[in-house]
Amino acid sequence: MPHQLAKRVAVAAIGIPTAIAAIYLGGWILVCLLSGLGVLGTHEFRRLAQGRGSFPAAPSYAGAALFPVLIYLSLPQGGGLELRFAVLIAAFWLIALSGLVSLTRSPERSPFSATSFSVAAALYAGGLPATILYLRYPRGEFSGPEATVLALFPLVLTWLCDTLAMAGGAWFRGPKLAPRLSPGKTWSGALSGAVGAVAASLAYGHWVLAPMGISLSLGELWACGLSAGILGQLGDLAESSWKREAGVKDSGALFPGHGGVLDRLDSLYWNIPAVTLVLLLGGTV
Repeated sequence: MPHQLAKRVAVAAIGIPTAIAAIYLGGWILVCLLSGLGVLGTHEFRRLAQGRGSFPAAPSYAGAALFPVLIYLSLPQGGGLELRFAVLIAAFWLIALSGLVSLTRSPERSPFSATSFSVAAALYAGGLPATILYLRYPRGEFSGPEATVLALFPLVLTWLCDTLAMAGGAWFRGPKLAPRLSPGKTWSGALSGAVGAVAASLAYGHWVLAPMGISLSLGELWACGLSAGILGQLGDLAESSWKREAGVKDSGALFPGHGGVLDRLDSLYWNIPAVTLVLLLGGTV
């Protein structure tokens, strides 16, 4: 146990500063990181699918790398590519993927399943986390530091929710949340994480965002906290269900003591788009 804890601390000590630095630097550095994580996540997604006898196509890697690029290029800071061109580029990727699978796989090799898994993998691992670019480059005249703390918002909520859920579950114990999917999770832990996410959202908005000139309403902060506290944990359970179906414990082994990219980002895949949508509706991004 101490050895595993040391591995987790070491990974966190490297991963968290790297994430903060990439978000602060922004631009193509952040895009390349998102594309790289998308490709790695897609590889793990394909591994899970193969555990059920489906074999997603290789162009799913290209899609996972492409989505962060298209989102960035469609932003004013990335070149202002018209949305219709970005959509058409994504459409032609889908056409190429579907055509390649149809031409190279017989019906016995499940081309429909392969195409479906390929699209889902690219969108999930490459597209969902790339929405953080809308937080890094919001509306208004926000500079690097202000935009950085805004982009870190869903990450902070997720990290604190996960930490408090683990602590609350260990302290209060009680009934299991989803024993068939994740035996270690309890209702007390889930509630602790959700309450912690709301409290963290209110605190972050008051002591971090507001002093930086980013004023969010009380309703926005509550909505961000609740979204992160609920959806992040559901994202964790969703990935657990996929691993159960595939018969594996972890999606990968990239991070010692943590598993793979999907294991580490499972909550963020849901929380980043959710928080971004709340702030989009509020007019911040």
